[in-house]
Amino acid sequence: MPGQLYVVSTPIGNLEDITLRALRILKEVDIIAAEDTRHTRQLLSHFEIHCRRLESCHSFNEHDKVDKLLDEVENGLSLALVSDAGTPSVADPGFLLVRSALERGLEPVVIPGVSAVTFSVTASGLPVDTFTFRNFAPVKPGKKGKFLESILADTRTSFFFESPFRIGRTLKELAEISPEAKVAVIREATKLHEEILRGTAAELAALDRQWKGEIVVGVYPAEE
Repeated sequence: MPGQLYVVSTPIGNLEDITLRALRILKEVDIIAAEDTRHTRQLLSHFEIHCRRLESCHSFNEHDKVDKLLDEVENGLSLALVSDAGTPSVADPGFLLVRSALERGLEPVVIPGVSAVTFSVTASGLPVDTFTFRNFAPVKPGKKGKFLESILADTRTSFFFESPFRIGRTLKELAEISPEAKVAVIREATKLHEEILRGTAAELAALDRQWKGEIVVGVYPAEE
């Protein structure tokens, strides 16, 4: 009999944001596949979970690891996939393992939990009856400009990740294209220095400050 693959969400900051089900699964499985084993060891240690076997599975080795891990599942072992924070496959490794499992006839069990994306959708205060998630904003100026123009041409709220080293410039670029667009900057979600800033693109672009931490940006185009 084959074992079971679990896709397990973990906290994005506050360690209390983990479900009882996730803790039980992490205690019970034979193998935990982690994006960064050092990071996951800290999580396991905090909850006094003694993992039978911890394997790395990240964007640089997953093509080599996926088949080996799924062979273990087909041989009867249980496997939990976790990323460093949040839900695997949402801007984190996970899609390749899930797709390969489905191709083998193995149905993953998803253990839901916190995600920086869903946190930001709720916290932004922007219209989210429909929305899009764009992952990380491009770095190169040409692609970045087209990226922001496409967001501002959309009728939906768009969310994307941005570096603290580039967010100031990104806000200025948004303001140059559409100063009245509604923007929310969600910084360090669930962590000690959590901060949510809301206003027009022009208002947020005018802020004179040092940006730090992990950032999600929400943008709702200005109404005609």
